[in-house]
Amino acid sequence: MKRLASVILAAGDGTRLKSNRPKALHEVCGYPMLHHVLKVATEANAERHVVVVGYEGDQIRSAFTDRTNLEFADQLERLGTGHAMMMTREHFQDYDGDILVLCGDTPLFKVETLQKLVEWHRHQDAAATILTAELKEPRGYGRILRYDDNRVQGIVEEKDANRYERAIREINTGTYCFDSKHLFESLGKINQDNSQNEYYLTDCIRILVDEGKRVEAVITEDSEEVIGVNTRVQLAQAERILRSRILERHMLEGITILDPDACYVDDEAIIGKDTVLYPGAIITGKTRIGEGCRIGPNTQIINSTVGDQSQVVASYIENSQV
Repeated sequence: MKRLASVILAAGDGTRLKSNRPKALHEVCGYPMLHHVLKVATEANAERHVVVVGYEGDQIRSAFTDRTNLEFADQLERLGTGHAMMMTREHFQDYDGDILVLCGDTPLFKVETLQKLVEWHRHQDAAATILTAELKEPRGYGRILRYDDNRVQGIVEEKDANRYERAIREINTGTYCFDSKHLFESLGKINQDNSQNEYYLTDCIRILVDEGKRVEAVITEDSEEVIGVNTRVQLAQAERILRSRILERHMLEGITILDPDACYVDDEAIIGKDTVLYPGAIITGKTRIGEGCRIGPNTQIINSTVGDQSQVVASYIENSQV
């Protein structure tokens, strides 16, 4: 089987978040967005990861010092997504396989979606495969161009699109699977001839199509997965969606949550079956709760262990064992 690596584009400065922190370090359900992207890429069987950093890149490096199979590439000039990928070339000098390209501000992708993308890419023996979505309101996204026979023709960025292209609802999610050889060959042929004066990664798709290479597209069934976080409003939206998934997972595993709208559980908390969470229960960090417990109302537990059959009401517990 071909090898799989991931490249995560995380050089964003979070201007619209109005923050001094890099965008990728803003948290969703207790962990930085980059953590969620790395986690899903690993679960999709990427054996190594290259993260492209720029603004305050040392902060990102420091936040992930405990990670294995993780490398960093610096994008010192903000010259577009294609330029960001160029900065990873030296990390793949002796690599022959597929490269999964993800954005560091898209924390909602499910592993099944990425697996489907990679599997289709390999089944079709494609040079590149794009993950797309159909949105009712596609504003802000690049649009997928197709020939009359539905084959992928290319991607046009919204700022470069005409009014007919802007009417297209199928959008580019910014997530791809590339054959590494075709990726770096096409990167050597792109230029800055566009309205942004940037190197677009999407131009690699056009080049591959023009050269007769096979380019595929996979449409994700859940458009919520593609949400990118650029503002605090979108950050809250991502938090709500991921929190709902986490609570649903726990309920399906035998935990009772009396009011899901009034409970908060971090992504890596572990809760035993037959435990009941009452309104106002907040479970964060690497908390471990045993079986048959009653937690809440109005209880916050942080990085702590709660034994089986415990009842914790109106309490604040941190770095403790109960």
